Amino acid sequence: MLAEPTPAVQPVRALLYLHGFNSSSASPKARLVKAACEALARHHERPFACLTPDLSHRPDLALAQAESALEVLGRENTLVVGSSMGGFLATLLAERHGLRAVLINPAVRPARFVADYLGQTLVNEASGERFTIDNSYFDQLTSQQWDRIVQPSRYLLLLGSNDETLDCRDAVRAYAGSRTLIHPGGDHGFEVLQDYLPVLFAHGGWQVPTPFSIA
Repeated sequence: MLAEPTPAVQPVRALLYLHGFNSSSASPKARLVKAACEALARHHERPFACLTPDLSHRPDLALAQAESALEVLGRENTLVVGSSMGGFLATLLAERHGLRAVLINPAVRPARFVADYLGQTLVNEASGERFTIDNSYFDQLTSQQWDRIVQPSRYLLLLGSNDETLDCRDAVRAYAGSRTLIHPGGDHGFEVLQDYLPVLFAHGGWQVPTPFSIA
C-alpha cells in the first residue's frame, strides 16, 4: 500500500538523480526519472531541470561529479534522488547542503562491501570500461562515511523488503525518524519505482496526478 504523500512547503526547481555503483544514466531507473521530470514539466507547464549524470566507479570522483552536477542545477532548490551507492552519495550532498533527498535502497556503509570484491575486475555494461577493485575504494569510502543524520525529516526512503543486495533494516536504523516506505517483496532493482513517482515528487513539493503517467 502506498501512503498518502505529504507535500513539502516549497517546490524544488530541479532534480538530480544519482545511479548506483557501476551503473549509468542508461539504467532503467535513471531513464524513468528523467522521463518523469519531463512529464512533470509538461503537466505544470513550468520549467523543471533534471540531470542524471554518469558517475565514476571511484567514490571520490563520483562524489566530485555529483557535486558538479548539483552546482549546475543550484544547491538551494534541488531534490537529490539516489539509488544504492547513489543513495550514499545523495546523503552526503543532502547533509552538506541541507537538501531534501529520496533514497532508493541506499547503501548505508558501502566500505564494508569492498572486501567482497577486492581484486576483482569489473566491466561497466554501458561504457565498456574495465576496472579492478583495490584498497583505495575502501579508503575513499571510509573517509566519506557519515556518522549520523542531522535532520531525518529531509529524507524519504523507498525500500524493498526482499532486497537481495542490501538489508533494508540497515537503512531503517541509520535513517531513523525519516519517512520510510517499504514495498513488500521489493528487490534491489526496485522495479516498482513508477508506482512511487507521486510520493517521490511530493517530497520535493510537487503535486502530481495519481497514477502519474509519463507518456
